[in-house]
Parts: sequence; structure tokens; C-alpha cells
Amino acid sequence: MPKETIETLVSELIHEEDWRRMRATAACVAGGPRSVQALIEALWSGPIELKKEAAAMLARIKDPHAGVALVKLLENDEETVRNAGAAALEQMAGVLDTDTARALVSLLPQTPQGTAKQVLTHLIGAIPTSVLPLCEMLKHPGQDVQVAAALMLDQLLDPRSIDAFIDAMGQPAVRDIAVGTLKKLSAIRERIDETFNALREVEGASEREEARMATVIDLLGIGRPSVEILIEYLEDDDWLVREAAADLLGKIGDVRAVEPLMKRLEQDKDTGVKELAIKALGLIGDARPTQLYLDAIPIRPLRVYAMEALAKIKEVGVLRPHKALFDRLRTDRDGLVAYNAGLIADKLEAIATMENQSHEEDHEND
Repeated sequence: MPKETIETLVSELIHEEDWRRMRATAACVAGGPRSVQALIEALWSGPIELKKEAAAMLARIKDPHAGVALVKLLENDEETVRNAGAAALEQMAGVLDTDTARALVSLLPQTPQGTAKQVLTHLIGAIPTSVLPLCEMLKHPGQDVQVAAALMLDQLLDPRSIDAFIDAMGQPAVRDIAVGTLKKLSAIRERIDETFNALREVEGASEREEARMATVIDLLGIGRPSVEILIEYLEDDDWLVREAAADLLGKIGDVRAVEPLMKRLEQDKDTGVKELAIKALGLIGDARPTQLYLDAIPIRPLRVYAMEALAKIKEVGVLRPHKALFDRLRTDRDGLVAYNAGLIADKLEAIATMENQSHEEDHEND
């Protein structure tokens, strides 16, 4: 029997037989760029159910090249297809590129008020790369477009929009919004700077730890508008400030913090900062720090945090090459290490069992 093409396998994501769907899923996950392209083509030309399944599969693969095609689903006539596209984009928020963000932002002026507008603004707010195209939109010749971009940026309160708002001060349609947003951004910056300056002045080990926790409680409510500023503070000379910044970034959970936190985990000379960085990364659940977690397992102060972070990775499949390690750590003397190793090993065994069943059924039907 000739080997089936990836296009044929993609079409079987909605096959009535379980073994064919599982085989198609395994092929898409392992297929690399060819499967991504085939899934994108299914978004364009496939039946409704296949469009939905293809969107879900692309979200699982998390290839940013699929972003623009998924944005186009938001204009589909079928509500279920639009919902599938929106769900996929939200799951991929941390990896989507500027082209995808620009395609999303371009829909903003033409989308009427209502549920669709709410979904769109939510997605724009969730995708870190959306700030640049929104800033570009402030220069649009249409005043309605300028206002839509300005209002969205006012909701995001991202410091990266400061220069764009300053440039827009001469545009009557958005001048008042620009003034108001710049005041809010300035107030956020002042509050964070003042709080961290006060933290630096605290002396005494126990007093400093209490002050760090109080700082986190005080600033946590700012949320995402503080992310870019907190990332700057990860480079502060004071280890306690770096700890507080890492702690806050983990609790906020914004994917923009992943690489800066990875740098702290890899390079910081203070063990406390490394601990807070690895905890923060674990809360975010991104797969990018996987190797850093594995490298941290032999380091006694970090090993429990490393195992907890590994257990929280959302894309558990990236851990498959290390299953033997987790099987071995199931009997570790540290109960928390053993517990988390068992969680990971069980997930990997479940994946392997499903794939083996698919292969066996595939062989029987050949």
C-alpha cells in the first residue's frame, strides 16, 4: 500500500474511525513544516469540521507561520470556525510574530461593536507583538482608525507605546487620549520606581525578605502594564530587587518575561534570584527553558524548583527524550522530586500508549 501524503493524513483528523484520527494527529505533530502547510491549506479549503480541527492542531504545534492564516478564520461566516481560530490564536499568543499581530490589528477599524469586537480586542491584548502595529496605526490618515488604535493602546498601557503617543500629540483626534495614556504610564513608572527604591533602602535579612514580599503584594495589582518595566529591573544591581521583579513576572504570567527570566536563571550570581526565576518560569509554563530546568536538577538549592517547573510545562511532549531520567527520579529520596518525576513520567507513558495503539491499528488496517 503506498504511503499516504500528509495532505491525506490531515484530512483524516475528522475521520469517523479513532485509529485514523490518532494516526493523523501523530503525523501532524511529527510532520514539521510540511504538516503545518497542509494544515494551513485545510484552513482555507477544508470543510467546517476540518477547519476547526486544523486550527486546534496548529495551536498544539505552535508554529508562528500559521498565525496570519488563523487570523483569517476570524472573518469566517461560521461562528464555530471563528471561535476555533480565536482559541488557537490565544493559545499561541507567546509565539505569534508581528505579521500576525499586524493582521489582527488591521481588523480593528472594520469590526463592529459586539462579541466579535470583544474577542478581537482580547486577542490583541494577549499578543505581546501587537503594540508595534497599533503604534503604526496611530499614523493612519483616517481619524477613526487613529482613535481605535489609541483606545486599544490606552487599555494595554504598554510603555513601548510612549514614543508613539508623544508623536501623536499633534493629531487632534487622539490628542486627549494620548495625554491621558501618557499620564497613566508615567504614574505606573513612578509607582514602581518609588517602590523599588524604598526596597533598596531596607536593611537586615529578615526585614528585607518581608519588604520583598510586601513589594510583590503592592505592585501585583498593576498587572501586564508593569511587565516591560519589571523586565528592566531584572538587571538591577540589588539582588533583592531582581528577586522581587522575577517573583512579580511569574505571578503576572506574561510570556514576554520568559527569555529575560531564562537569562537570570542561567547567568545570575545570586542563588535566591535563580530560585525566583525558575519558580516564575514554572508558573508561566513555557517550554523554552526546558534544558535550563534539566541542567538545574543536579544543583541542590534548585532541583525541587526545577522538577516543579518541568511538571508544569504545557507542551509535555518536549520531555519525551528524557523519560529515562524521570523514571529514575521516581525513586529519589526527596519526596517532591519523586512526586513531580512521577507526574511527568505518567504523562509521557500516556502519550506513548496512545501512539502505540495508533501504530498497531495502522498496521492491522494496512
